[in-house]
Amino acid sequence: MISLTVNGKRYDVDVSPDMPLLWVIRDAIGLTGTKFGCGLSQCGACTVHLDGEPIRSCVTPVSSVGSKKVTTVEGLSPTANHALQAAWIAEQVPQCGYCQSGQLMSAAALLAKKPNPTDADIDAAMSGNICRCGTYQRIRRAIHRAAGA
Repeated sequence: MISLTVNGKRYDVDVSPDMPLLWVIRDAIGLTGTKFGCGLSQCGACTVHLDGEPIRSCVTPVSSVGSKKVTTVEGLSPTANHALQAAWIAEQVPQCGYCQSGQLMSAAALLAKKPNPTDADIDAAMSGNICRCGTYQRIRRAIHRAAGA
């Protein structure tokens, strides 16, 4: 049995210690907002926070979590009204939407460290997240909007 805290709630899961955190979140806990993209830590779709730091859950073994707190996209706001979520809607960021949970989590980590980021800050923080639809300009506008909220 492995114990972990996800979005402020404690879970005891009966999984292999080397199971990727992504599959624990999705399959064992049932939170499906975090997406599987590449499985190689290259696309960012699986981004979650571990004690506030963005990580790729597809390559993070659940045994490495320990007592650290995991935050998924569902944990940004219990009512889905986080400033970034509102900005994403206002700027019409999503097209297919598949990468968006990872994009939001990377953006949230950025704003937690730099509440008023420059374009260069945004580009650097978001560089590990791939959007196949190419909504990068809207993502940047949404981050600036959320920073001003």
